[in-house]
Amino acid sequence: MAERRRKTQGVRPRVRQMSKARTASEGLHKPSAQHHVHDAHGHAHHHHDSSKNLLIALALNLAFAVIELVGGLYTNSVAILSDALHDFGDALSLGVAWYLQKISGRPRDQFYSYGYRRFSLLGALVVSSVLLVGVALVLRESVERLLAPEPANAKGMLLLALLGIAINGFAALRVKRGSSHSERAVYLHLLEDVLGWVAVLISSIFMMFFDVPVLDPLISLVISLYILWNIFKNLRAVIRILLMEVPQHLPIAGLEDSIRGIPNVKDVEDVHIWTLDGEHHVLTLQVILEGKIGFDAMRKIKKQIRQLAASEGILHSTIEFCTGSEERHQHH
Repeated sequence: MAERRRKTQGVRPRVRQMSKARTASEGLHKPSAQHHVHDAHGHAHHHHDSSKNLLIALALNLAFAVIELVGGLYTNSVAILSDALHDFGDALSLGVAWYLQKISGRPRDQFYSYGYRRFSLLGALVVSSVLLVGVALVLRESVERLLAPEPANAKGMLLLALLGIAINGFAALRVKRGSSHSERAVYLHLLEDVLGWVAVLISSIFMMFFDVPVLDPLISLVISLYILWNIFKNLRAVIRILLMEVPQHLPIAGLEDSIRGIPNVKDVEDVHIWTLDGEHHVLTLQVILEGKIGFDAMRKIKKQIRQLAASEGILHSTIEFCTGSEERHQHH
């Protein structure tokens, strides 16, 4: 009986020790509640601002498209009527971008384990594609007007140009504050409209005093080529994200060297870094330890790695540990 009691007493400390170890292990995978609350609040606020900016841009663009349609008929300007049609298409693409940006703020679920952040990239693709079609139409119109200049109501064009610069300029400044690729694409869209109306303003002033109808298509041609270059850069950035390219500003080799400098870390392997939407980056890696270490030491290493990753803008890190012997066994 005494021997059984001694065995039971010997088991209980081991059970408590295993329980503590299991708790420590679980703690390695649980960031603080305060960290989650802060991140959730920040992300929700960012997505609310992005959706609000796109919605304001949509409302202004649609309202001005109606004004353009009436103004184009009044001034007998084919260019303004064409731009009205172009702006109705813009409003449609802006509506799609706003909807997709709103969806991108949803939390992860059983269907999308990383969340819906990449839906904002679809908005950028839609807006950029519509913008490409719009620029192509403007380029064709500019070339035709260069070959066969047409007169128009200069005073009416001047008034519409001032209104167009004010409305589109305000909408462009709203979305310029955002940092998502969808907002960037919409900003380029609105910038095209602002610069186009600047061209109309300049040409209408000259046309009021001089007979130079060729000036309008010439300026439009230069602006269209500038916008085309910016579309190319934005599409290239979106495609790189979809292909899971390492974010260009992240020095992956330097990060690996910093992790190798942590005590008890022998090497790092299978390092993968990508971005969900150009703003939220993800890191997964395998850390090879110099030997068997305790849970407290592992927790300390994880904390240091996450601090190094956070300093590079990586907010989500998945870290796997193994020893040198386990690493050799995996490769054999």
